[in-house]
Amino acid sequence: MSETMRAPGARVGIDVGGTFTDFVLAPPDGSALVYYKEPSTPDDPARAVVQGLVRCVGKAGLKPTDVSLILHGTTIGLNAIIQRAGARIGLVVTTGFRDILEIARSRMPSSFDFHASKEEPLVPRDRIFEIEARFDPHGNPTRRPSASEIAAIAQQIAAAGLDAVALVTINGYSAPDEEAKIAAALQAHLPNTTVSSAARIWPEIREYERTLVACLNAYIQPMMEGYFARLAKGLQENGFGAQVFVTASNGGSMSLESAVARPVETILSGPASGVMAATRLASAAGASRIITFDMGGTSSDIAVASGGEPEFATRTEIGGLPLVLPVVAVSAIGAGGGSIIWVDDHGVLKVGPHSAGADPGPVSYGRGGTRPAVTDAYLVTGLIDPTRFLGGRMQLDRDAAKTALAEVAARIGLSDAVRAAAGALEVATAGMATELFKTLAQRGLDPADFALVPFGGAGPTHANFLAEEAGIGRVIIPPSAGTFCALGAVSADLRRDFVRSLRVALDGTSAKRLAETLAALAEDGRAWVAAEGDLAGSVELSRAVDMRYGGQAYELRVRLDHLSETPSAEDVAEAFHREHERVYGFRDPSAPIQLTTARLAVIGRTPPVHIPTVAAADDKPAPRDHRPVFLRSDWHEAAVYDRHALRAGQSFVGPAVVEQEDTTVIVLPEWSASLDEAGNLHLTRQVRP
Repeated sequence: MSETMRAPGARVGIDVGGTFTDFVLAPPDGSALVYYKEPSTPDDPARAVVQGLVRCVGKAGLKPTDVSLILHGTTIGLNAIIQRAGARIGLVVTTGFRDILEIARSRMPSSFDFHASKEEPLVPRDRIFEIEARFDPHGNPTRRPSASEIAAIAQQIAAAGLDAVALVTINGYSAPDEEAKIAAALQAHLPNTTVSSAARIWPEIREYERTLVACLNAYIQPMMEGYFARLAKGLQENGFGAQVFVTASNGGSMSLESAVARPVETILSGPASGVMAATRLASAAGASRIITFDMGGTSSDIAVASGGEPEFATRTEIGGLPLVLPVVAVSAIGAGGGSIIWVDDHGVLKVGPHSAGADPGPVSYGRGGTRPAVTDAYLVTGLIDPTRFLGGRMQLDRDAAKTALAEVAARIGLSDAVRAAAGALEVATAGMATELFKTLAQRGLDPADFALVPFGGAGPTHANFLAEEAGIGRVIIPPSAGTFCALGAVSADLRRDFVRSLRVALDGTSAKRLAETLAALAEDGRAWVAAEGDLAGSVELSRAVDMRYGGQAYELRVRLDHLSETPSAEDVAEAFHREHERVYGFRDPSAPIQLTTARLAVIGRTPPVHIPTVAAADDKPAPRDHRPVFLRSDWHEAAVYDRHALRAGQSFVGPAVVEQEDTTVIVLPEWSASLDEAGNLHLTRQVRP
């Protein structure tokens, strides 16, 4: 990249979580990164972002005008979908398909529970309107709406007082430009209501899933628009004139304008950023296979990465609804630091799923919380220091946490609060390990073959417990683990995924059509990168196609990057046979093959963030202090180390506590810890004689 394309000022990565908003600032002179955590403000997340940004910049000794680029990750849209707190939206759909959301895939929520109820449709039936618009599978219109019909539907939408509307036509994926024209005609009658075309957002076959993508986009668009407008105003009022980019669910980033137009692509932006950063870190640390462990205030998530590449999924679930956009494959596995510890009616100790969040937060926060959380359990067992939370900026109340956990102890017949706290941590760990085993078993993977990379405020605190429970022998803890998703944001590349449905049998003619489709998508991708500004330098393309044997219901995504840009039908078929054999253990060369969806990811590489190395030393590190910690049903005297005082090459054994401003690391007995020159802390299970 040329010097003229480099951002001349500081770059700041931001990750908005349910409990804390995290910041990582990369100074323009390449000096050490600056980390900062600000309590989130759920009533208006933009307020915490602006306040924290001002304080983070001040901590770095800079001015707002010194910041040239802000990269912002958020789960605001995700939380709105899960809590069903989005906009009042409508749906315009082809005549005869008004029940598209009600029918869905005609599957029962549970085959074993006859009382299980279906997920409530995102759009009630009285806000769904029918239109005479339809296309055949080749994109030719079979019904066209008249101008008077469009005006009449617009009048109904206006009367319903809707914030946004999604338009979905049958087979619209085959004619996205034509469907967009119908959306524009509706929009002309509705100046105060956003109208979005499903085929423009995601032109892939399967009308139910395409409808959901469009509805989810409309559902969060007004809220996200308002949020970004408040953020822009707050930044301007505080003297920030930096470009703002938003991280996406696919691990990349996009301009603020793109995020406002397609907010559905940002739903999993925060977790995805952390996985991308962990993958880069692991490659540099020589770990080819990793499991990322992101434990924040509300939940814990894992992802798998091999060979320097995270695993991507083309289908996931958000709040019980299928999402067919490409995302970094992240699986929720358990509780977070704010998860409530409670006892059910049968006297069984439980952790989560409800969270204390940022307000009131755990009991020890002193903000009115009365129900103990996982953070309170860390505090009572001595794992975290009440006087050094967030580097001492926030004092925790250990006595209040102990009193709350004593009530839990009384309900389950334990003698004191400490044992109740330790029991809650064991319950949380067992639940996480069970979900981790299930997630890896679905992929045919053994956790013993992987290193665990924890991040999030509570990830390093809980990582050694999870590793021991799951049989993982190595843990790699990044230097800025508590603000790691923000680090992922500040180093994110530009990325967007493009898709076209094909639905043709594989032969010489269709192989040529596949190459032409991918070439057209590549042209669209390069144009998108160019329109996003001058942040990116080199542009990379990744090509893939979804394929299946004739008669199969679902497809496999097959990467084509190792083939030429105009591959033969035989080469494409062999790539599919190999992938099918890898996943399912067999191939069927005699079966017909169908091409279903062409996929292209365009990646605009951004300037790397400079991470300074740590000075080396060959002596034993001196602990700052010692304190009792409750581990494995007993008290242990643990050495306490300051993370910033450790040097590359130094090592020590557990039980130990390593404290840093944004998190605390626990090293269990029979484990050792050492620091590498990049500042990563490696925990290794000691070999027993």
